[in-house]
Amino acid sequence: MEILKETRFVERLQFFNGQRLFASDLQGLEAFNREMRWLHNKSLHQPGIGNGFAVAGKKGDREVQIGPGYAIDALGREIVLTQSQVEPVPPVGGEEDGSPTFFDLTVSYPDDRFLEETETRVGICSGPGVVRLKEEPVFCWVKLNENQQPEDDQIKQDILNGMRIILARAEVLNCQLNSDLSIAQRLNARPAKQPYVCCRTARFDWSPWSLAGFDVAKADGAALSKLVTDGFAFVLPVGLQGNVDTSECGFLTTPCYSARIVGPRVKHFVGFTPTDPPPDGGPVILARTVDLPFIVDGLLQIVDPQPNWFTVNVLVIIQALIQSGFSTGGNSLSAASPAAAVSGASDTDKLVEAVIKQYFSDWYVEWMGVEG
Repeated sequence: MEILKETRFVERLQFFNGQRLFASDLQGLEAFNREMRWLHNKSLHQPGIGNGFAVAGKKGDREVQIGPGYAIDALGREIVLTQSQVEPVPPVGGEEDGSPTFFDLTVSYPDDRFLEETETRVGICSGPGVVRLKEEPVFCWVKLNENQQPEDDQIKQDILNGMRIILARAEVLNCQLNSDLSIAQRLNARPAKQPYVCCRTARFDWSPWSLAGFDVAKADGAALSKLVTDGFAFVLPVGLQGNVDTSECGFLTTPCYSARIVGPRVKHFVGFTPTDPPPDGGPVILARTVDLPFIVDGLLQIVDPQPNWFTVNVLVIIQALIQSGFSTGGNSLSAASPAAAVSGASDTDKLVEAVIKQYFSDWYVEWMGVEG
């Protein structure tokens, strides 16, 4: 692991009664704990702001307020501000064409060489020495070019590498903010919760999806017979429709859904023809005229996706699996009912629902949602 190659050899310091301790012993103990903490931060987090570092600045302000905060750089080092701080706006008038100049306000870990000495002590048989250094983050206004990229290549590289953390972006004109500070450029050090992926299987009763006006009583049986016996694939005038419940996944926003139809594609078509005219309101008696295998597939479309559900519309395409010279025996195929008797066969809606139940009840949907 690259991250471990950059870590020094791990030594756990131990002490015993009567041992004479040197400054290096105690500093080594502190360094061990610090580097283990940095290794944790670098392994489990990304460079960015962990908490706080709120930045406030309104149009016309000549200084910005920075609140206490905690951030992590690319080496896992903690950048900590314990008290609010004020940073003056860069004293620039703007660009030569009169437009505002853009700056990014960044924060970085302080170099040990420039830390303020807050306490010194006089040692035994030695001169004074520093015992406390004050760690304060380093704030810097980074000037941007016309492409809103840092003009200084080294600073640009530091930002890309996570050694400098962007807190806000400012437009400066006449030594004051030309608009409110933007915080859209900030990065979060916490592990991202997204993308969140969830997948499930949905089974339900299909509903008819009407593609065009269709009346089974006016269907041209001779044309349908020729279409089937010629072996052409054709689209049914009625498709399938269903609502998929995704609430179990707990999506917070509408994810990107994908879905597919699962189920047998080879089925058997059974054709029926009415035998006698039924009395008013009575059932229609149908006689089997043909039984042939066909292949069916569906083109699925996701409609009206929401965090908790989406609708699927399925365009149904069929083609008969017939041998050369197949004949229907002189009978015309009709829009077949799956039963020998269907009450009110002239009712297209009921007939379509019966066909869907017979031929497509074994189809279901496998879907996946990606949020983020």
